[in-house]
Amino acid sequence: MTSSRAVPVTLAEIARLAGVGRAAVSNWRRRHESFPTRIGGTDGSPQFSLTEIEAWLRDNNKLRKSAGRDWLWPQFEALGNRDETGLAIAAAGWLLSGRGTGKGAEYPSELPAAARKLVAETLELGRSEGPSETFEFLLRRWLDVHVRQISTTPEPLAAIMADLALRFRVRQGDGTDNGLVTVLDPACGTGHLLVAAAGHPGVVPLGCDKDPVLAALADARLALASPSAQGAPNPEVRSGDSLRADPFAGTRADVVLCNPPFNERDWGYEELATDARWAHGMPPRTEPELAWVQHCLSQLRPGGVAVLLLPPAVANRRAGRRIRGSLLRTGALRAVVALPPGCAAPHSVSLQLWVLRLPTAGAEPQGPGELLLADGAARFPRASARDSGPDWEALGSFVRAAVDAAGSVATDSGAAARPEYVSSVPVIDLLDDEVDLTPGRHVASGALGSAPPLGESWNEFSGLVSDLGVTGGRLAALTLSDAEEGAQPTTTVGELARAGALTLRAGQQPTSGTVIDSRPDEGGVALLTIPDLLLDGEPGSWLSHSDAEVEGAVIVERGDVVVAGVARAFSAWVHQGDAMALGPQLHALRVHPEKLDAWFLAGSLRAPANARQAGTHASSSSRVDVRRLQVRQVSLEEQQVYSEAFKQVVSFERLVTRLSSLGVGLVRGLSDELAAGRLSRKA
Repeated sequence: MTSSRAVPVTLAEIARLAGVGRAAVSNWRRRHESFPTRIGGTDGSPQFSLTEIEAWLRDNNKLRKSAGRDWLWPQFEALGNRDETGLAIAAAGWLLSGRGTGKGAEYPSELPAAARKLVAETLELGRSEGPSETFEFLLRRWLDVHVRQISTTPEPLAAIMADLALRFRVRQGDGTDNGLVTVLDPACGTGHLLVAAAGHPGVVPLGCDKDPVLAALADARLALASPSAQGAPNPEVRSGDSLRADPFAGTRADVVLCNPPFNERDWGYEELATDARWAHGMPPRTEPELAWVQHCLSQLRPGGVAVLLLPPAVANRRAGRRIRGSLLRTGALRAVVALPPGCAAPHSVSLQLWVLRLPTAGAEPQGPGELLLADGAARFPRASARDSGPDWEALGSFVRAAVDAAGSVATDSGAAARPEYVSSVPVIDLLDDEVDLTPGRHVASGALGSAPPLGESWNEFSGLVSDLGVTGGRLAALTLSDAEEGAQPTTTVGELARAGALTLRAGQQPTSGTVIDSRPDEGGVALLTIPDLLLDGEPGSWLSHSDAEVEGAVIVERGDVVVAGVARAFSAWVHQGDAMALGPQLHALRVHPEKLDAWFLAGSLRAPANARQAGTHASSSSRVDVRRLQVRQVSLEEQQVYSEAFKQVVSFERLVTRLSSLGVGLVRGLSDELAAGRLSRKA
């Protein structure tokens, strides 16, 4: 696939095209005078002409034959702005779906000649590599480039939301099925929720987004993901502002799924003041999410169910308490599920799923009953999920169990035992001055079966105290001499590297678009960064194996020493887990065992006084020059003696940290139990 246009490509992209690592491309550039010259970028991140690179790789027998999609993407990226590239990808998707009539046929004619040519090349490639696979590859790369401007719903969470809505609808006894279920997303973006729903039989997806580019991409995506059955309506996505001028104003859906924009102040507060959709009250200007909640309710047909992904503040902000109270009194709000942090952007907070239902036609008016509250944030603490992202399978099972509990409430069979961290709270208990619907505020004192976890915690606490006593006793028994500081010769990490006692490698920032929030399906390498260390010490993102190789990522293996070269997060430790990639300002030291002991090195480097001496200046944001960190010059035998002591110090540190965390949890749990009057009076 050649192009006469000067399409720029980076070293990482060249590596993908050739099927090698980035280091190999850098070597080619140094060793071969015929390697194309740089046409842009910087010395650290040069750019080259795609046409010249293709010719050079072909002439030197380094062209990877199976790199069709990788050749195509740089040309799409070079089209220019975000919208033109997105519309070209949408046009290709529509034509790849085989629906080459209507809008799908008009898209190419609206595009510039260069974009139409790329669409034609994409169709040709799609015939050999698969239509859906080709389109999804281009869409994924486009989303990676614009990840800061476009928010998406992660596919596992979209699947949970779709399953929750359809399952809740059945459990609530909606008998309006006629073989087809209409699912609407009024703020669909690129269609993640609709694609998840389309995987269920009999679903007809409908979507809307005010960004015409996102709407076009979602339309093409659904055309590929849900081939229409004979006689069944086609999926449809329209462009428009659902709040101000809803393109589906006359449509009523069986299910509404929505991940609305958060904190959007310009949502139409002034012009929509008298809108008929505000049956539960006019949403305050600062509560756009409650406008979306009522809009979704207005789009349901009787018996329909809506599931929305909302920020936690919607459940407790004072400005929205009247609307929340009305949703409770009328029985429209049926459940609130708190998700563990990291499920979707913003990843640092515990987002919530709100489940709403419109009563069936002719049903008796529902008075205050019970609200199902499920605290997934407490059930799946963040610390247990940071190494591989949320446990989606366990989270899905938890949500399904909560739905079954809601079904038992709806059918008045409430004898079924509810899962832990799930509780049905009488609505009358929630209708106070705050109307706070945060699950954690109500589930903690009402969850069943809280005694066994406390018993398990006390068992762990006793074991930790015992281990701490043993380890502390060993450290207390160490005899420390009064030798003056500096009495023994020292060397530096830089000198040890020059002497061949260790190899030093500095972590790097991966190329934009290669870092993902959860572990790839095909496996990958966890990426540790300085912000991760400041948060909880666990990796918070991932690289695929192929991207890690192409990027030349610095990978640490078990037994390597890792040093954080920033004063505020300074530390050094021996890595004991699986292979892991290092981000900027993190350093990997691999020792030669016949010359240096890894535990002795890590223990020596992590001394606070060492960091102060090697720091660039006194502020907490200063960098630590790892090469200047000092290590005492002693024999390997003496290093191993100190190594055992350093291991005991690390063990002691871990025990103290865990004991502190567990102790706080026990204090809170016991306080809840005692305040609830659960102290047994038996002798």
